[in-house]
Amino acid sequence: MRFQDAARDGRAVVYAGIQADPVVARAAALLADATPAQRVLARAVMNGESSDPLTWTTMFPTLFAADDHGGRDRSEAILAVALEIAERGDQVRNQLRGALVEAVTAVLLGRRAGDAAVRRERRVLFDGVPAEIHPYDVTVELEGHAAAIDCKWGARGISADVLHQLDDARTHAADDDERLAAILVVFDAALSCRVRLERQTAPHESTEIVSLETLDRLAAGG
Repeated sequence: MRFQDAARDGRAVVYAGIQADPVVARAAALLADATPAQRVLARAVMNGESSDPLTWTTMFPTLFAADDHGGRDRSEAILAVALEIAERGDQVRNQLRGALVEAVTAVLLGRRAGDAAVRRERRVLFDGVPAEIHPYDVTVELEGHAAAIDCKWGARGISADVLHQLDDARTHAADDDERLAAILVVFDAALSCRVRLERQTAPHESTEIVSLETLDRLAAGG
């Protein structure tokens, strides 16, 4: 088993520009240390249903109550950056949201595995097995603790293709006596993920599903 950079085709060049947008890094830094409720706020705002800050402070009153521990300040910062992303327009917003989930995932994994072991847009190769064209969004390239991770903004992104690719990689690694964790990170509620998975016949029993409520498991490793 070995890892390889994705091909630098037109798609990769365009998406690299999206990933490099400063708003992605700012949002990822905030959301990596956010509470589950603050992440729910961010998702709701970035879905673009309202650009009025008062709407969100009214809907999430406990996040904006006065406190002495910086929670309100972080909530206000998350609201501001989420509104900035939401106001970019449908196509750009969708791309930024996808890049954001990948960035948050990479930050949290880096806290456990070390930043040098966490890579983006990499393929996993196996001897005698045709290489997948599609790269994994995030990989952990650490002996004995390797992982292939795909990231989705919403549960609707859970598809048969995604589940098959993750499970195939895990299976091929096992055939080579290697351990490769297959992980699907979804910036959506666990209930939405379960409902979506119930409709899928693709193998997913050995794929770890990380939802909005359980993102911190990426840093903890379990």
